[in-house]
Amino acid sequence: MYDRYVSPLSERYASKEMQYIFSPDMKFKTWRKLWIALAETEKELGLNITDEQIAELKEHAEDINYDVAKAREKVVRHDVMSHVYAYGQQCPKAKGIIHLGATSCYVGDNTDIIIMAEALKLVKKKLVNVLDELSKFADQYKDLPTLAFTHFQPAQPTTVGKRATLWMQEFSMDLADLDYVLGSLKLLGSKGTTGTQASFLELFEGDQETIDKIDPMIAKKMGFEACYPVSGQTYSRKVDTRVVNVLAGIAASAHKFSNDIRLLQHLKEVEEPFEKTQIGSSAMAYKRNPMRSERIASLSRYVMIDALNPAITSATQWFERTLDDSANKRLSVPEGFLAIDGILDLYLNVVDGLVVIGGGVAGASKYILPALITELRAQLTTFSGNKFPCVSMQVYNGEDESERARFLSLSDSQVVIPGTHLTTTYHQLKQTLVLCSKEGASRSIMRGAYAYALQKIDLT
Repeated sequence: MYDRYVSPLSERYASKEMQYIFSPDMKFKTWRKLWIALAETEKELGLNITDEQIAELKEHAEDINYDVAKAREKVVRHDVMSHVYAYGQQCPKAKGIIHLGATSCYVGDNTDIIIMAEALKLVKKKLVNVLDELSKFADQYKDLPTLAFTHFQPAQPTTVGKRATLWMQEFSMDLADLDYVLGSLKLLGSKGTTGTQASFLELFEGDQETIDKIDPMIAKKMGFEACYPVSGQTYSRKVDTRVVNVLAGIAASAHKFSNDIRLLQHLKEVEEPFEKTQIGSSAMAYKRNPMRSERIASLSRYVMIDALNPAITSATQWFERTLDDSANKRLSVPEGFLAIDGILDLYLNVVDGLVVIGGGVAGASKYILPALITELRAQLTTFSGNKFPCVSMQVYNGEDESERARFLSLSDSQVVIPGTHLTTTYHQLKQTLVLCSKEGASRSIMRGAYAYALQKIDLT
């Protein structure tokens, strides 16, 4: 298990629900449903296929004998015919009608369309959930003022909720694109090796009127409104381009959101969720890094670039088909969906737990200061077991009233410098008070400089 590459998309990012859609079980069960739909259609149109044969096919539609299929594929080197053989072993009465008149693309391409449709439905569900959560957030903070930025320079005021509507609007556009593409998906149907249905002309003795009924009937049985009117051996790979472009659009919107959150977290205006036991940095415990938003950005870039794969594949197909689409398609389409699934789960998690700080650094002090104090009080341990403080002084939290009082109560003593009559102040314990300025860095520096200057003025 640990000596082979495992995709992070399945191990870390994508949900079980999306992984199932692109699983072997989903694929091969769909193949069998398509073979049943074809057999039923051919029977209804007059071929010599019995109810008993159909019933046998339905009985074994779900219990796929993978071991038989794998063994057969080692012999024939053909995945579709291996599964035809395996299905036939379970259905001896019906084995002669399985895949009758069809090509490999009948199960392969139709299944691809069905799987992409199911995956788009799941993406839509998660997209709607994110929009719903964003709408709640926008409504909650619609009146909370915050500074807007143009060119990342301070501009006029806006509200936290208004800014969230910008993220919503982009996702609304993506949802409209998704609905359009999903609503326009059609099946390949059963059109033969070059899209001419020549094999069915032979099966139905040239009865074109009957043959014209095959595709609509199969489409209806599989839950689609229609099949593409023309094709080569495959459906146009332009379909894959349109589907993955929808994913790329969602990824672009998610990336914009993640950029804004990362910048706002730096400004201490908002903060993505941070678990009680979460470690922000291995070396700097006080840090609260926007790692989920960074992960959204990382996966989003992958999906946006992934959209080039089906586009180039579609552009470089030859005539009625060529097989240089297959390996690329097996990677680019599933991985695009698995990645966008992970992105939307992360997006929902961030929005659901988004903390509105407000007030810049001063507003964030309650989140940062305790961790910073802990870091300053930490000890280093040598290999010999000896421990030393990270800083050679006692650190007090100035935001804590009791600690502030302890700091102010500590007094210094006057000692005589040996060999002289002079005295000097002796600090019994090096100490520092950590405070978070409520007035901004510029005023704090100015005030400190003024106090230092007063100390140096000789008033005598």
